[in-house]
Amino acid sequence: MNVKLPGLAIFFAVSAVVAGMALAAPPRVPAGASAAPVGLAGSPASVVEHHGNRERTGLYVAPNLTRAAAAKLHLDAAWKAPVAGPTYAQPLFVAGSAGKPDLLLVATERNQVTAFDAANARVVWQRTLAPPVPRRQLPCGNIDPLGVTGTPYADLASRTLFLDAMTLDPGGPRHKVYALGLDDGATKKGWPVDANASFHAGRLAFDSRVQNERGALALLHGVLYVPYGGHWGDCGAYHGWVVGIPVTDPAHPTAWATEAEEAGIWAPSGIASDGAALYVTTGNGSFGLRGWGQSEMIGRLSPGPRFSGQAADFWAPQNWRELDNSDVDLGGTGPMVIDLPGANPSRLLVAMGKDGKVYLANRDRLGGIGGPVVAAEFVHGPIINAAAAYRTPRGTYLTFLGRGAACPGGGSGATHMAVRIAAGAPPRMATAWCADGGGRGSPMVTSTDGHSDAIVWVVGAEGDNRLHGFDGDTGAPVVTTGAMSPVRRYVTPIVAKGRIYVAGDEQVYAFRTD
Repeated sequence: MNVKLPGLAIFFAVSAVVAGMALAAPPRVPAGASAAPVGLAGSPASVVEHHGNRERTGLYVAPNLTRAAAAKLHLDAAWKAPVAGPTYAQPLFVAGSAGKPDLLLVATERNQVTAFDAANARVVWQRTLAPPVPRRQLPCGNIDPLGVTGTPYADLASRTLFLDAMTLDPGGPRHKVYALGLDDGATKKGWPVDANASFHAGRLAFDSRVQNERGALALLHGVLYVPYGGHWGDCGAYHGWVVGIPVTDPAHPTAWATEAEEAGIWAPSGIASDGAALYVTTGNGSFGLRGWGQSEMIGRLSPGPRFSGQAADFWAPQNWRELDNSDVDLGGTGPMVIDLPGANPSRLLVAMGKDGKVYLANRDRLGGIGGPVVAAEFVHGPIINAAAAYRTPRGTYLTFLGRGAACPGGGSGATHMAVRIAAGAPPRMATAWCADGGGRGSPMVTSTDGHSDAIVWVVGAEGDNRLHGFDGDTGAPVVTTGAMSPVRRYVTPIVAKGRIYVAGDEQVYAFRTD
């Protein structure tokens, strides 16, 4: 991706039981592996990863957030949670047990990690891991300083918070992957893992100075997966990387990297999974590349990570070279896993591009370079954010940041939109609604039971900095809250135990209906 915006676009996948609701069929799991029910990570109790689930659909079950109740949503003025520095990573929520409080976990660009008591914003523990890297110490970029950018992962089984931090060491900038105890913030034995010293993909060595970690982390079958792209400005010989670190053996990571330089994995939602495989989207490769080198790709990686290179395990558009040369890549949006009952094919991956198009690919056989199952242009301009997906009695929807090309009623001033997907052979897509979300935030969705009272929530990031709620079927406004401190682009809210949390600069906010 050349001249990238500091965020990522959207590969949405409406899938599986998102946040406790079934949108996807049970995944096929490799021999010897086991997978939890799809959507378990997005249950109402805890939010352990980006968008609440491994499918990255951003759908939460919140029984108290009916549309009528949501109209009364307001900032909890007594809940004050200051943090140090800009915040790009999504907060996480770990439900308390055995006398432990509910924890809200926030990591910032100053490498400060804080566990707040979610009930009252009391600091349970706080750590500054290492000095972040000033912009002047990097060959390019637009985040200053650069610390924790990608959303961490909270592993409930081992009570561990995993994250990547860009640190300023005596030898220069270094990416380090940390494992912190959820209950005390202490660094676990064998961690952090130094990227420069430990990451290799064949003969290719990892160079922290030109690699950035913007995408959300994932955990599958005991292996932590971390995606990497480049900095804004495309400096140096960076690649798209996925690194797998066994959580019980961090000294022996494995890695895969794109053949093409600059084909970074940089979308905010990072890596998606159906419980059996990992899915990523890559950006545009370097100019002058003679052949395709895994740029502009939806790729399926086996646990490890391993990439077969077979046509069944990737899809790239026929015009990949044109997209490369024009910096109109797929990499700004992460993939989403979704199932669409009654459609052929029904097991899908959703991708969105800086060309304004939404793509549906067959998850069982991606098909190599060629045409996707469905592609349609819905936006004038690029789609970059973390999209969401949800289902109501009226249909299955994708919602994302973008100025619609054909909004009902014109959609003047709209910044966000929803597309309805209908079952068919192949599936069909059409614009459902457009609305003004006040800025450049990424959406998430709440439903009282997985399909009723769907509300799309968006923060007016780098705009009005207010929280907006829209009717999931019509886009009609449900509520707009008071303004917060500046919120960074592509930031998404989360929902936990009936409250909505938003991380802004220097402050985390809680919203309530009572």
